[in-house]
Amino acid sequence: MSPVAALRRPLQEDLSGFVALLRRLEVPHRVSEERDTQVLWVPAEALAEQVRELYLRYPRGVAEEEVPTPVRPQRPGIAAHLRASPLTTAMLLLTLLVALLSFGGSNFEVVRWLSFQDFQIQGRYIHFQPWLETLHGGQWWRLFSPMLIHFGPLHLAMNALWYWELGRRIEARQGGLVLLGLTLTFALLSNFAQYAHGGPSLFGGLSGVLYGLLGYCWIFRLLAPTPAYVLPRGVLAMMLIWLVVCLTGVIDTLFGSIANAAHVGGLLAGCAAGLVGGALARLRR
Repeated sequence: MSPVAALRRPLQEDLSGFVALLRRLEVPHRVSEERDTQVLWVPAEALAEQVRELYLRYPRGVAEEEVPTPVRPQRPGIAAHLRASPLTTAMLLLTLLVALLSFGGSNFEVVRWLSFQDFQIQGRYIHFQPWLETLHGGQWWRLFSPMLIHFGPLHLAMNALWYWELGRRIEARQGGLVLLGLTLTFALLSNFAQYAHGGPSLFGGLSGVLYGLLGYCWIFRLLAPTPAYVLPRGVLAMMLIWLVVCLTGVIDTLFGSIANAAHVGGLLAGCAAGLVGGALARLRR
């Protein structure tokens, strides 16, 4: 669950009394600084609304004997999560639509319109149109669209879950336009990396974008700590270990070809973007 900013107050304002009140009420919270503002974060929007109401009544806190009724966190439903992350939701719905239309990547008449290069299947062979010819034909969407192709339900489910986890964090912290820009940038660079490494081939999936988002959150948080980019314990290590295992070729042998160059390219692009974004955020503070 992504943290929600319940309050934004001037840096010179003393929030110690109100924070002490939240501690006595056992309200989960965290305070951070952003430029000349102090931000009070809570786990969910429903709780944030209660905290704002509490602040209006007791901005400086109260004596212990006057502590009001404890604020109880309310777990938001799935509809609230979807409304809070419209860009993340739209991307996942578009990916699901493509998966349904392409029958999980098995309908090549649909897949060929989204692949990095156009292709034709003749018997047991696949013939790719030269990449520059594809672009000269005005099919620029192919630079990005392979991220929407998934081969099978497991491929789709794993990538969708990770995009939901990482995408909505960035959308909550920096907005939908930033998430859209990062998604398209990482898709473009990871697709180029895979094409440069493997040549003409059929590849797809959000994995390159996911490693980009992972690298972005990782490096951004190192430079400008923010609760929104605190990943569950062990996630970063697990994703990096999985990347190394894939690079050994073991997964290719067991499950088929993996777009390793797209993963590495996405991760490097994400780290670079996180370096820039984190440095700018640190300067603003």
